[in-house]
Amino acid sequence: MADHLVERTLRVDSAQIRAYAEATQDFNPIHLDRSFAEKTEMKGIIAHGTMSLNLIWQSLTATFGLDPASRAKLDVRFTAPVREHDVLTSGGVRRDPAGPVFAVWVKNADGIAVIKGTATVEVTGCAAHLPAGRCGAG
Repeated sequence: MADHLVERTLRVDSAQIRAYAEATQDFNPIHLDRSFAEKTEMKGIIAHGTMSLNLIWQSLTATFGLDPASRAKLDVRFTAPVREHDVLTSGGVRRDPAGPVFAVWVKNADGIAVIKGTATVEVTGCAAHLPAGRCGAG
């Protein structure tokens, strides 16, 4: 099993925030209404937390494949807001060389963790020994 998660990157912009709002039906004005958002303690528009969280799922899927990633258990905290124009990177590292728990994070370009926590990934069969998508490859 891998010791590090494959990193994934997302450049956040207003079009993505709007598209995510429409996909999730979450039209909270903190995400979409600049004049409203600037008057809040956030001092501007912030992206949906779950939009950023998706990067961890992408890292897990890229590392282990869809089936193990879909069974992973996350325990995370949202630690900082994500703003328009942020560039985010997700990743993770195994906490114990023999265990299934990974320290995971999403960080902005300044290296500030916007999400951090753990992912527990139980990988069985050939997926425990080969890169994602390589099981059954000849």
